Amino acid sequence: MFSKILIANRGEIACRVIKTARRMGIKTVAVYSDADADALHVEMADEAVHIGPPAAAESYLLADKILQAAKDTGAEAIHPGYGFLSERASFVEAVQKAGIAFIGPDPKAIDAMGDKITSKKLAAEAGVSTVPGHMGIIKDAEEAAKISAEIGYPVMLKASAGGGGKGMRIAYNDEEAKEGFISAQNEARTSFADDRVFIEKFVEEPRHIEIQVLGDKHGNVIYLGERECSIQRRHQKVVEEAPSPFLDEATRKAMGEQAVALSKAVDYCSAGTVEFIVDKHKNFYFLEMNTRLQVEHPVTEQVTGVDLVEQMLRVANGEKLALTQDDVKLTGWSIETRVYAEDPFRGFLPSIGRLTRYVRPSEDEAVRVDTGVYEGAEISMFYDPMIAKLITTGKTRDEAIAAQRRALDEYYIRGIAHNIPFLAALMAHPRFQSGDMTTNFIAEEYPDGFEGGVLRDEVKEAMIAAATFINAVEKSRETQIDGQISEPHGPQERPWVISINGDSVTTGILPLEDHAEVIIGKKHIEITSDWMPGQPVFHATIDDVDYAMEIDRLPLGVRLTCDGVSMDIRIQTERAAELYKLMPEKVELDTSKFLLCPMPGLVVSLNVAEGDEVKAGQALAVVEAMKMENILRAEKDGVVKAVNAEAGDSLAVDAVILEFE
Repeated sequence: MFSKILIANRGEIACRVIKTARRMGIKTVAVYSDADADALHVEMADEAVHIGPPAAAESYLLADKILQAAKDTGAEAIHPGYGFLSERASFVEAVQKAGIAFIGPDPKAIDAMGDKITSKKLAAEAGVSTVPGHMGIIKDAEEAAKISAEIGYPVMLKASAGGGGKGMRIAYNDEEAKEGFISAQNEARTSFADDRVFIEKFVEEPRHIEIQVLGDKHGNVIYLGERECSIQRRHQKVVEEAPSPFLDEATRKAMGEQAVALSKAVDYCSAGTVEFIVDKHKNFYFLEMNTRLQVEHPVTEQVTGVDLVEQMLRVANGEKLALTQDDVKLTGWSIETRVYAEDPFRGFLPSIGRLTRYVRPSEDEAVRVDTGVYEGAEISMFYDPMIAKLITTGKTRDEAIAAQRRALDEYYIRGIAHNIPFLAALMAHPRFQSGDMTTNFIAEEYPDGFEGGVLRDEVKEAMIAAATFINAVEKSRETQIDGQISEPHGPQERPWVISINGDSVTTGILPLEDHAEVIIGKKHIEITSDWMPGQPVFHATIDDVDYAMEIDRLPLGVRLTCDGVSMDIRIQTERAAELYKLMPEKVELDTSKFLLCPMPGLVVSLNVAEGDEVKAGQALAVVEAMKMENILRAEKDGVVKAVNAEAGDSLAVDAVILEFE
């Protein structure tokens, strides 16, 4: 086995590879850009090599610098992770030419399968069912619209070298096809240095289900079950699970055998994934093959017990697979959610900044956290906004969902916006819980964007009880501080007024021997907790139900977050509550006359000038952040009074781009 490997990546996947290498006794070398000098993967590795400025095109995408780092440190092999250089055949060839092993497939397979156009042709030749479409190169937006109309709307425009949801657009008419072609081409050029775009029929009511394959250099290929990845936003996966709640054994076997046949056709070795689109009748169509480790690989590891990174290392070292197809058994259920630095309440716009607090859920057999950050780390605008992958496992799908919901409640992140409220809402959604989903799930269930989860009555009552308990603990502690005047009665005997969105209720608390009793009106609620002031998450058993709630201090109370829903709770004495009603209300600032930059980013283009009339829905500007282009549109009709930015400007969040009359 190799004694030292270099990981040509960053973030959580670099940390993930380091963990397995460390367990196997293999030393690791990290590479890092200026932006990642203090990153977790750099700290975890045995050695680290600086490779350039923050932009990926000047660091992580430079094959020469990666190779030089491997040579300088004596690394015997390179693991590419996912993204960056992981599916670039020329990089693999250069690695092998330098006498260094590549922990992944051979260039032939990457060339054949890594390019979506070529792979679809090969799949068709191999008898694999494929989606109708145009596999040729499209020269401009006009031709894109013409071809789209011939295929029949809706269509999907895709970057040939794409991945991770980048360079993909759905079009329902000629105008959207033209606009989508330009955006897909621009994103592809920026992210992959390859602006080829192809078009295929968009299968409606589709499910995205993929097969994990594993091959060695001796001609053996097996499949390790499937992953359901249908919960997507902008074609980027948000939730993945294994197995799929939709497939039956016969369909699973047919898909797996086709995936293996396709892999053998290109002499595939290492871990890879064959992706399919599956319609409501369980007809499946080849989508693409990812010749690398997938982001969502942990759910397969959880239900098969196979460490895919270890297998990749062993295959790269020339070993035969120790597993046969008959050895692969799916046990239990596993669900992964992707925790992103993005604001679900502002159209999922990226969020950058420092993690002022970062507390992960406790890991055990049911909870696994793959992350690349730590408290105090910086989320940069230069890379994907992933903070972590939260993986939960149970004997059944219901158990895995329950574990995921609790772990999300325990995840405490502050300093940046994050999508945990949205993930919690997905886990609580009846349609998701039933397994009834397609890739349109998010668009159908949140057509106007995400406005927050649903606060269940029992959770609201539990949060009121928790706030009363937290207040009592804190007040009791204050009376023990030297120099404080003790009250004639303890805080538990004083009635407190709990106010939420204008509604008020009187509560009290009675301490018992091993728990407390909160009184809300005439109702008595038992609560048991060992929470102490300063802890960011409140764990308690409330009326025999276990809860985890995030706590944030407010000037007159607390903000509790549970089930993805936050509730601001004001806690006052009866007299203070009376006086508070006399306080004037703060008037919100009117920003409707401005187009504000919704996230820190680079202005790609401005489509209007001073004096132009604009209509609601019209594209006004394009801002790029974290390698994704975002089209900013007019919210209403108006006239442009002033233009305060130009293409090429780097803007902060809420910077004024346009002003309207």
